[in-house]
Amino acid sequence: MRQSQSIVAILVLPLVASILLSSLGAGQVAAPRKIAKPKPTQSAAKCEMSKFRIVVDVGHTPDSYGALSARNDTEFGFNFRLARQIAAKLKSEGFAATRLLVTDGKARPSLFKRVGAANDGRADLFLSIHHDSVPDKLLESWEFDGANSYFSDRFSGHSLFVSQRNPHFATSLRLARMIGRQLKEQGLHYASQYTLPLMGRYRRELLDKDVGVYRYDGLVVLSRTSSAAVLLEAGSIINRDEEMTMNSSERQELIASAVAAAMGEFCEKR
Repeated sequence: MRQSQSIVAILVLPLVASILLSSLGAGQVAAPRKIAKPKPTQSAAKCEMSKFRIVVDVGHTPDSYGALSARNDTEFGFNFRLARQIAAKLKSEGFAATRLLVTDGKARPSLFKRVGAANDGRADLFLSIHHDSVPDKLLESWEFDGANSYFSDRFSGHSLFVSQRNPHFATSLRLARMIGRQLKEQGLHYASQYTLPLMGRYRRELLDKDVGVYRYDGLVVLSRTSSAAVLLEAGSIINRDEEMTMNSSERQELIASAVAAAMGEFCEKR
């Protein structure tokens, strides 16, 4: 069967070519096909601060509020307050197109909702704000305001996550490093426990041991966004002392200033 198909091709193809050439007429030649110029990639695009679209995502929702702090406050509340401060700071620094993204609904549907909102809005950068806890096996119990509560004072600090599945992984990593350096310059330290075996399924690969950038490919908001994306765990709210610090306007302003400085540096070097 293959041999007969080859014989037909040999006979027919010259005939088709002859018909096409004769249809051009005397002195005419086929116009060369235009090759489309590749569109510039996001990493090469110029950053005009006033038009640079940054989405500051409030991690979790009122219905799916994330972790509980040592004093039984929801992570969503911490996330919202800090994300709002970061968005305001970015706008005051000239990033006028910054958008604060708040979603609703249950956990997994809300993840795809925020990714869809960022992609539909053609975000240039996506920054998701969260606050940290620890695996349940590391929690200790205590009583706060007459209620049974849980804490872990063993770990503290912030952490940054990027996904290698993101189409702009290199850009995401560069931005995460810039944020990490700014936080370090403010005297803050990153959470190092993610490299430890005791973290179990939460254990992550450390990409930058100087400023605390980890790889986390399984996060929908990092892997499914069309733009560069970074997730910031701003601090541990299960640590009783750090929870109080994270709730202060001083710490929120410090983190917001560090993020804005990093964004400014990132934009300047584009």
